[in-house]
Amino acid sequence: MGSGALSRVVTGKVMHRRRHPVDNHFVYPVFFLLLRLDELKDDTSLLFGVNRRRPVSFNFADYGAGRDPEIWLRELLQEPGVNDCGGPIWVQTFPRLLGYLFNPVSFWYCTRPDATVGAIVAEVSNTFGDKHCYLLRPKPDSDGFSGLRAAKQLYVSPFYPVEGEYRFDFNTNFAAPRVKIDYFKDGKLQLNTAIHGTSRALSTSSLAAAAIRQPFLTLGVIAKIHWQALRLWLKGVRLHKRPISTLEETAK
Repeated sequence: MGSGALSRVVTGKVMHRRRHPVDNHFVYPVFFLLLRLDELKDDTSLLFGVNRRRPVSFNFADYGAGRDPEIWLRELLQEPGVNDCGGPIWVQTFPRLLGYLFNPVSFWYCTRPDATVGAIVAEVSNTFGDKHCYLLRPKPDSDGFSGLRAAKQLYVSPFYPVEGEYRFDFNTNFAAPRVKIDYFKDGKLQLNTAIHGTSRALSTSSLAAAAIRQPFLTLGVIAKIHWQALRLWLKGVRLHKRPISTLEETAK
């Protein structure tokens, strides 16, 4: 975390509103990291470490194929023929905090040589250890990364089947990043989610300030998921059986 680092720490909020079959809405404070991968090779301090035990850490094993994420992503982009993203890769993610991590979704921003974002990989995880990656590319006539659609492929919540589609909207200005995801089934809006915040340069002081305010962030993520699931169950929302799952083919 040198003085010239471009990586960011972001403090903000996550919002979740389930619209069907019952209304259920919550907003929680969070912090997350925006890391430029080529800055992380040997980045370490007493507070933050890469592939090291530290109070706050980023570990390759937590993502993708469990190895160097830049190599994994370059290979992932080659398969569908994405060949214009030769610039730096950034990741928006919760850190491993006090040794624990659950990351519902991480976003990998793959840039072109001119520093514009050319593709985004949304790496979604569920509480069963399954993952799926959605490769998102702007259409030539679209307004950047707005209104991007992807068919739902992963069992995420027991209250929704593996049907329908996601619609993604991104603000790729890293000073104030924002991601909005709407879930539709049978053409009807089922769920709104969003995560947003304001960023500061990643440094020991900025990271310490965020971690001190929310020392149990990642434990809280999993606890809140189960708390909200209990609320929905008590409201009588129908459960959908988890299909026979295969761990995502991202582990190539």
